[in-house]
Amino acid sequence: MNWRDLPPMALPYAEVIGDPVAHSRSPDIHRHWLAALDIAGDYRTAHVTPDDLRAYLAHRRQDPYWRGCNVTVPHKEAVYALLKDRVEAIAKPLGAVNTVFRNGERLGGTNSDVAGVLSGLDRLSLKGRTAVVVGAGGAARAVLAALQARAVSSVTIMNRTQDKGVKLLTDLGLTGSVRSLTSGVPAAAVLINTSSLGMTGMPPLDLDLDPLPDDAAVMDIVYAPLETPLLKAARARGLQTMDGLTMLIGQARPAFERFFGAPPPDGDDDLRRILTS
Repeated sequence: MNWRDLPPMALPYAEVIGDPVAHSRSPDIHRHWLAALDIAGDYRTAHVTPDDLRAYLAHRRQDPYWRGCNVTVPHKEAVYALLKDRVEAIAKPLGAVNTVFRNGERLGGTNSDVAGVLSGLDRLSLKGRTAVVVGAGGAARAVLAALQARAVSSVTIMNRTQDKGVKLLTDLGLTGSVRSLTSGVPAAAVLINTSSLGMTGMPPLDLDLDPLPDDAAVMDIVYAPLETPLLKAARARGLQTMDGLTMLIGQARPAFERFFGAPPPDGDDDLRRILTS
């Protein structure tokens, strides 16, 4: 529903904004945590077009019950620009904001996408090893920042447009190379798909995973479907896998605490059952 048509709230609430946004699973995640912690509050979707973004933020800032919002496609870079002087350090190398929160009487911005990626990568030992990242969009930037934080030695970016991959490596100061999607997967400790390939309605990501060592891991940020062709192929090889809910839930955790003042409960099993039912 368009944000202008949403009914006013009389209890603390947050929301996710995007264009489109109806598909978002963020309300399911945050409402589950609110119920588990017995917090009086709500979380909803709000359809905001690019032309309405500035008006939306100005309006919500005046609402005493509004605690902030998560930001999805295509607004992350635009929100960063609007809040540029009030953006936390973690978001600056990314040039993107995925969480807007109240900072006194003003609005602040941060990015929890890196935390979402790290919630999966922290299961691995990556220091000094190599990684492959498929895609060179905004999600790839967050993934690369997470890999940098875990001290990988180099990254290979696989993307249709190689210039975009080169720019990402340069912007983040990472050692690595860029190759096309058809040039073959190099050996690496982890492969992460940040593209939309494999998503419902999109072509599959068809990669030969044989060059990956037996102890490699494969992560896919796509969560619709949860079992992508890439993850099926990785499991068939006996590789460790991480599905799209890993990042989705991981990035929601710090945002929830910002909005509602309490950390989410530990454990994701119940939440995963809800999201996959």
